[in-house]
Amino acid sequence: MRSIEYVLPGDIEKRSFEIIGEELKQRGIVLPPEQEPVTKRVIHTSADFEYAETLTFSKDAVRIARELLKRGADIVTDTNMAKAGINKKALEKLGGQVYCFMADEDVAREAKERQVTRATVSMERAAALPGPVIFAIGNAPTALISLYELMEQGSFRPEFVIGVPVGFVNVVQAKELFLDSDVPFIINLGRKGGSNVAAAICNALLYGME
Repeated sequence: MRSIEYVLPGDIEKRSFEIIGEELKQRGIVLPPEQEPVTKRVIHTSADFEYAETLTFSKDAVRIARELLKRGADIVTDTNMAKAGINKKALEKLGGQVYCFMADEDVAREAKERQVTRATVSMERAAALPGPVIFAIGNAPTALISLYELMEQGSFRPEFVIGVPVGFVNVVQAKELFLDSDVPFIINLGRKGGSNVAAAICNALLYGME
């Protein structure tokens, strides 16, 4: 039986990151410096070290995302859970807001009338927002597919995509759509992800700017 480690409440997160660093070292994993705070925060959120291998970054992804945030970029999520988990005060200091259209009544009504998913309508709404937008998708692969279709149509190009939906149906395929695109991204390969992971990535980007 492991002994209890007594840690002051204010030091728990710091100690958690120390443990993550120690375990990564034991596994022989060295993270690129730019990506390290993002990957570690995802591991902290999930307690899953597989993210050190599967979390994938386009070239200069972290720098590009933070430049967008400095310009007052908004963040659009595909769940209210992800929206709730993002540090809105940190984002508002930079001039941005968090949006999630998935639960809006008019979105549900339009989706039903058109026989499409709410994620599809939500991404169309997000595409109409003024200014730069970072998409943080943690649940609905159809949101990623809809964004890609808008790109293919030439009607919209997302400035940054965080693609970490979780599940079994079209999840892997939806993520892979962006791997060869010219859109900057942070994507987790495979089936794993979730709203908590999407929020963790957003917060890691925001905290690194403090």
